[in-house]
Amino acid sequence: MVGSRFALLSLALLAVSFGISCDQEQSKNGGGKGMETSEVVKTAERLREHVKYLTVTIGERSLGMPENLEKTATYIESFYRDLELPSQRESYTYNDFTVATIVANINFGVNPTKHYLLGAHYDSVWGTVGADDNASAIAVQLETARELKYLLGGKELGIGVKFVSFPLEEPPAFGTRYMASKIYAKRAKKENEQIDGMLCLEMVGYTCHQKGCQDYPFPLMFMNYPKEGNFIGIVGNLKSTGLTNSLYKAFQKNLDLSVVKLTVPFGGWLMPSVRLSDHGSFWDQGYKAVMITDSAFYRNPHYHLPSDTMEKLDYKFMAELVESLVLFFSTHSG
Repeated sequence: MVGSRFALLSLALLAVSFGISCDQEQSKNGGGKGMETSEVVKTAERLREHVKYLTVTIGERSLGMPENLEKTATYIESFYRDLELPSQRESYTYNDFTVATIVANINFGVNPTKHYLLGAHYDSVWGTVGADDNASAIAVQLETARELKYLLGGKELGIGVKFVSFPLEEPPAFGTRYMASKIYAKRAKKENEQIDGMLCLEMVGYTCHQKGCQDYPFPLMFMNYPKEGNFIGIVGNLKSTGLTNSLYKAFQKNLDLSVVKLTVPFGGWLMPSVRLSDHGSFWDQGYKAVMITDSAFYRNPHYHLPSDTMEKLDYKFMAELVESLVLFFSTHSG
């Protein structure tokens, strides 16, 4: 049995290494100008206000507090209403209460030929207010919508962007038929919804700058990945390689945000930690999807703890991610 396990482990290592050997690149950018533009400062402040509302005014957003899930859904809806963007609820029942996925749209053209989905879950794990996980992602999602509306509104880019905020991602819903992204992706597949790329925002606000503070799943810790947690990661499966590369190239244009990309084979099943968010639901339905992340518990020691609070986050880092996302959407016309 020991020999068989060793053989299987060796085979898995070879498979994973094959899948990422040409993809473990880091942008040499980051820290670029060494100064903040006024727009980045304003975006960072708006991001902080979103996170404050979600984690302080509302607080814990778990299944144990369905009233707070509803408050969060209402907050997201109100934001889109203020932007004059059309939005809708896709509600379903979990046990004895109702939760809602919030969907908003921006079309840059009358008949877009490419359709992207920018998704993030808005719930938190039991006993936490979830600043990084995942208020940071909702904040970036909302501010990306704002930037696209005001910077690109009216331009004929031939693309549509759908902003989807999922109510249930955390345990005990994770991986079950009640997981919101599983419901959405399954329905999208059944209805032949065109999704040319699903971009999942998962924990995007924590940085660390001490050498060795950044960890990795096996076997990436043996490879030449950064030792400091000052980059954003893009994780895709083999089918999503083109999407991963396009995002990576667009993100490189932002000189103030380092970016690392990773492509995994076999739908990420050989490295299960890369499947731990809503992009996995879209992989399973055959869609091209990536996770955009600060790497979660491989960097953030407050993961799923009460200490995951707003003062731990790097809002300049988050603001630069908004800029990178806008760069991607503005350069990928239909």
